[in-house]
Amino acid sequence: MSALDAVRRRASWSRVTDDAPTREQLLPLVEAAGRVADHSSLRPWRLIELRGDDRLTLGAALAKADGDDKPSTKPMRAPLLLAVVASYRKSDKVPRWEQEAVASGVAHTLSLLLDEAGWGVIWRTGGLTRTKAVAEAHGLKKNEELLGWLYVGGKPDGKQPGRRKPVDADALLGAMPAASTKDDAPAKGDALKRASAPKKKKKKDRASKRGSR
Repeated sequence: MSALDAVRRRASWSRVTDDAPTREQLLPLVEAAGRVADHSSLRPWRLIELRGDDRLTLGAALAKADGDDKPSTKPMRAPLLLAVVASYRKSDKVPRWEQEAVASGVAHTLSLLLDEAGWGVIWRTGGLTRTKAVAEAHGLKKNEELLGWLYVGGKPDGKQPGRRKPVDADALLGAMPAASTKDDAPAKGDALKRASAPKKKKKKDRASKRGSR
């Protein structure tokens, strides 16, 4: 299967079975996902596996963040949750937003690889994702933020993933806007013509040409 085919067939699976990839099966996929564009190779990300009772811990943290006495059952929707963490590095060249983009790229690429390997995946977030209680449950450091979780499990037989509307590529692929055409600003075409035109030799002063009398 080509990369194009894998991307085109990817879809979110909101319901999965209790089957899940092992750590040994995950490692080569994580390694491959880490090949995303990464300015200065900072690797500003990490992943956390949540299996078994780890999901109960997350459910309790979500409830605490929401002021609810009853633990949330949302983390039990899949046998494996992969918490995506942006782990920011000190850098004079790579801003914080760019490092978060790298972590997001890893998560999306990993979801593609998992889907291609036969697993159902959905990336879940929510308003409680970056709360203090949830951060503490994951053991996040001061330089880290949670980007959500990849819920991973088996693809149910006879079930179909959630449908996505087709992308209007022509509408989303645009061109650079034209240069300003205000009265006090030269047109882009005129400026290019002037820049490429050969320079004219300056005329000598008429007085010096006639000589002194």
